[in-house]
Amino acid sequence: MRRYLVPLIFGLGGFAILVSLGLWQLRRLEWKEARLAEIDTRIMAAPQPIGAIDRNLPPDDLRYAPVTMTGRTTGQEVLVLTSVEGQGPGYRVIAGFVTDTGQRVMLDRGFIADAASAAPRPPVALTVTGNLHWPDETDSYTPPPDPVTGIWFARDVPKLALDLATQDLLVIASGIDGDTQGITALPLTSAAVRNNHQQYAITWFLLAFGWLGMTAFLLWRIRQQRI
Repeated sequence: MRRYLVPLIFGLGGFAILVSLGLWQLRRLEWKEARLAEIDTRIMAAPQPIGAIDRNLPPDDLRYAPVTMTGRTTGQEVLVLTSVEGQGPGYRVIAGFVTDTGQRVMLDRGFIADAASAAPRPPVALTVTGNLHWPDETDSYTPPPDPVTGIWFARDVPKLALDLATQDLLVIASGIDGDTQGITALPLTSAAVRNNHQQYAITWFLLAFGWLGMTAFLLWRIRQQRI
């Protein structure tokens, strides 16, 4: 019996730990789904004029807030490398924008294909509906903008604001009334928020039952050696 005790304790203990990790991921899944529902609710809320935004609030409190604004692009813009399923590689067009009240913000106008990106886009009057956002796209591996082409590789709001001489407010357009100049809006959705907890939970449960199977096999081997 002693020969079985240590493998049994080790096996059942490992099984319990792996199952507990799977259950923890299920709780995280429930939390994330509630969070995504909250984000969708905020995105789809009634928009308010961007001038009514309380700039004393931290970005996390303003993230996803729906806004409207009327004004003109400044002619200054940044191209951020991206790709869109079904359309291939291209760029997000981040433009400087001056509202009718003189507020300078950034406008993520959406996607333009690589082949059309070199076309001139002079200042244009637009009425925009969209959402405020501070994308979390940069890390220590994100390269700086290409000094030759000027292409950016992530939307870093503070640095973009310095480059475009605007406030650090980025509006992701969901609807634009005016000349789009060949740019297709990419509305903000909760689909951009990662939610892999279900896959993680399945992985932990599979590991748990694999561990249990190996434990049973080990106990069988020990029994066979005694026969």
